[in-house]
Amino acid sequence: MQKVRRVISVIVQNEAQVLARVSGLFAGRGYNIDSLTVAPIPNSNMSHMTIVTRGSARVIEQIIKQLHKLIPVYKVIEHDSMVEKEMVLVKFAIDENTNIANIQSLFEAYNGGIVNASKTVIIAMAADESQRITHCIEAASLYEPIEIVRSGVVAIER
Repeated sequence: MQKVRRVISVIVQNEAQVLARVSGLFAGRGYNIDSLTVAPIPNSNMSHMTIVTRGSARVIEQIIKQLHKLIPVYKVIEHDSMVEKEMVLVKFAIDENTNIANIQSLFEAYNGGIVNASKTVIIAMAADESQRITHCIEAASLYEPIEIVRSGVVAIER
């Protein structure tokens, strides 16, 4: 059975325990969440959850059905045609041998750049599709990062 990657958006009531209920649904059935982001929807009492998971078509169908049954869930959207982005922040130590221009160029290639700097460190950011963020992190490893923080996926229907 082939596992496919799916991005699912869930519009939920913005209240306590909703995240626990949704993640509990996945955990209780042995499904893994690859990425999860949650943010309030402006000017409403709702939140937008973006969940990335993998599974067979049958498993994805079960997940969707179970999400619909949760009380605080208002809407479940399976994305077919979407814009999807993810972000990464990478911290590098700097000294006289650090080529800051090369790091800047690398992150510009992934819709980012240097977003903060001090005497001892620079922090670069990239925002792109998930696979491209993976490539950015791989390329950044040449500059020996001291810390990497990767966000979850955000997606919106076209």
